Amino acid sequence: MSGSSEKSRGIALILAMVLGIFGAHRFYVGKTGTGILMICTFGGLGIWYLVDVVMIASGGFKDAKGRRVLRWDPEDQPDYGDLPQEVIEELVALRSDVSELAERLDFAERLLADPTRRTG
Repeated sequence: MSGSSEKSRGIALILAMVLGIFGAHRFYVGKTGTGILMICTFGGLGIWYLVDVVMIASGGFKDAKGRRVLRWDPEDQPDYGDLPQEVIEELVALRSDVSELAERLDFAERLLADPTRRTG
């Protein structure tokens, strides 16, 4: 049950955001039973739907086989050779963290460089 899913995280996220109250993202990853429950409860009255959107966006959502839906584009998977799956997942998480830090740094630099925000 380890490893990552072959399903696209991007497609799952779009399905969750657009048709999440109907459980479309759950049908996509093979979770038919909970997909039907989402239809019957309108996404748990919106709460279950929002939790799933956050879980997919953060990389914590799992498919029907218990594998995390991590890859934005499963076709674009780099070759990691014979590294263990845990190491690969950690590398993916580290890349995500570094990307987020780079975005925050860029935002801070733009904020500091904006002359209209200076007081005095």
